[in-house]
Amino acid sequence: MAPRNYKKEAKYDSQPHVKKKRANRNLARRRAMRGGLAKKGDGKDVHHVGGNALNKNSRTRVVSASANRSYARTKNARKKNPRA
Repeated sequence: MAPRNYKKEAKYDSQPHVKKKRANRNLARRRAMRGGLAKKGDGKDVHHVGGNALNKNSRTRVVSASANRSYARTKNARKKNPRA
């Protein structure tokens, strides 16, 4: 396995659209914490129901990190729901 290319990661993470997505994810997390739905260190993620992190007013839900970080897969490692 090749070592991580931190320079390339930093270049990607500093792009404007990536910064905006991160800011909106952080905003959703803060709103969930204010509403008492999430706590610091609870191992939960705030999931954008529509799947679009650029929409700051989309519906969100607090789910486990493992449920939010990937899609359900078939035996062949394809997405079960390709639209998700």
